[in-house]
Amino acid sequence: MIMGPPGAGKGTQAERLVKELDITHISTGDMFRAAIKEGTEMGKKAKEYMDKGQLVPDEVVVGMVKDRLSQPDCEKGFLLDGFPRTAAQADALSKTLDDMGIKLDGVINIGVPRERLMARLTGRRVCKACGASYHVIFNSPKQEGVCDSCGGELYQRSDDNEETVSNRLDVYEAQTQPLIDYYSERGVLLEINGDQDINLVLKDVLAALKK
Repeated sequence: MIMGPPGAGKGTQAERLVKELDITHISTGDMFRAAIKEGTEMGKKAKEYMDKGQLVPDEVVVGMVKDRLSQPDCEKGFLLDGFPRTAAQADALSKTLDDMGIKLDGVINIGVPRERLMARLTGRRVCKACGASYHVIFNSPKQEGVCDSCGGELYQRSDDNEETVSNRLDVYEAQTQPLIDYYSERGVLLEINGDQDINLVLKDVLAALKK
């Protein structure tokens, strides 16, 4: 399982990890879309709630995860991404995995100092003309405020401003701390320093999993 706040590079590490270990990436968003498209029993139940604008109950989400983990491509291993989100879901997942005879090897938590996350998330700039994306620190344009590709004006999206980003991080921390405590108590939490080169992050993750 992999966790990490917005801006920590969780998506990048998840992609690289599944390739490195040759395992299946299970993103809950993708899983929901596939189950609904295929019309599975759990997919139909989830769609009923979603069509009414309601949250999908934990038992339905866990049922969908169980269905997904039962598929042949998960036999060699899998990486859960985006689930569980609460301690109650973690508890339900633990029971499900026990019933299936599956052991969770580790829970990867990619940590980055808050000020670094703020810099990463508020530094993005997008071209109004062609949509090209830049970053004031990591991928700056040759001329400030001007797109390298088309000469268009670069701007900061409203959801990239400090107040919005700070709120996103507050929500993530509040929701995730109980999960961190849950897996820490069970001795499977792997704390990874995400404030370094992405190759070193992957190296640390693989070393932690081997231990």
